Amino acid sequence: MKNTRLVVGVVLVLLVSLAVVSAVPAFARDITIGVSIRSLSEERWAREQILLKEKGEELGVEVVFTDANNDEFVQNSQIENLIARGVDALIIIARNSDVAATGVEMAASEGIPCIAYDVAIYHPEAIYVSFDSVRVGYEMAKAVVEQVPKGRYFWVGGSPTDDNAYLIRKGQFQVLQPLIDSGDIELLGEQWCDAWSPEEALKHVENALTAHSNQIDAVICANDGTAGGAVQALQEQGLAGKVPTCGQDADLVACQRVAEGTQTVTVFKDVRILADTAMIAAVELARGNSIEHMINGKYVNEAKGIEQDAIFVDVIPVTKDNLYEVIVLGGFHTLEDVYRNIPRDQWPDKQ
Repeated sequence: MKNTRLVVGVVLVLLVSLAVVSAVPAFARDITIGVSIRSLSEERWAREQILLKEKGEELGVEVVFTDANNDEFVQNSQIENLIARGVDALIIIARNSDVAATGVEMAASEGIPCIAYDVAIYHPEAIYVSFDSVRVGYEMAKAVVEQVPKGRYFWVGGSPTDDNAYLIRKGQFQVLQPLIDSGDIELLGEQWCDAWSPEEALKHVENALTAHSNQIDAVICANDGTAGGAVQALQEQGLAGKVPTCGQDADLVACQRVAEGTQTVTVFKDVRILADTAMIAAVELARGNSIEHMINGKYVNEAKGIEQDAIFVDVIPVTKDNLYEVIVLGGFHTLEDVYRNIPRDQWPDKQ
């Protein structure tokens, strides 16, 4: 496992992003921000493209997007094209933390600042804007362990080329390892999913269920996509809702699963604040301004010899108990969408 740690500052960027908005002047369209997205086929990144575009328009800058379709080498080529186009700053959602460092190096050689958006990039010039992924993993595993403190667990990880997957695993095993060591939890197996693929998660959980005659008490997943694959495999065996699972991102389908009881928890990472913060930071850097007032932590990867300034946004674990308050009242998804598969007379009676 990679020797990676996060050193988080005490100031929450929830407050920072709101405070900075009023400090940003009205811009003419003399600034162009390039946004390199690893894949728009995922619900989350498609949503954040819209959020980043809206924030850029609010700040009066041009925003240019590229979609690498989950190909790290295509992504670097697209970054090179954005640099040639003359962008003033880059926001990169990396497909591969190592490979994307080449893109950052190309940008740095041209004096173009780079934001590593929610996926670390192994280059000292990148500024990391993200959530505390170790805490995300911790909250996911904690919610499942509260349901099944003893039993047979199967672990499904994210992409082995994405540093976030290792950070999430680190947080999950802060909860799991002591229980594994004590014998309360038997870890039946571990499998990674390339590109966070739900299809791979489905295959891994199907295979695990077959190998262990359906005797699995909990499945620890890396995000809502892999949780979806796990739940599908469990449904095929009549086990969905009986075997706890976990995810993160508060994707709509995951929130629906939480409402239905087939997914135990999704960790809500308010991407609206993340997108606002990243775009504000990119515009400030593009104009040659300091963003020291926004920095509230460090990203440190000892194995890679990397230490970067970081801006961290807080997270909230969402279960059936607080789904309505956090997701619906918070305006992230609508009541009708979240509870679509629940009989209307069972919807939260809070209107």
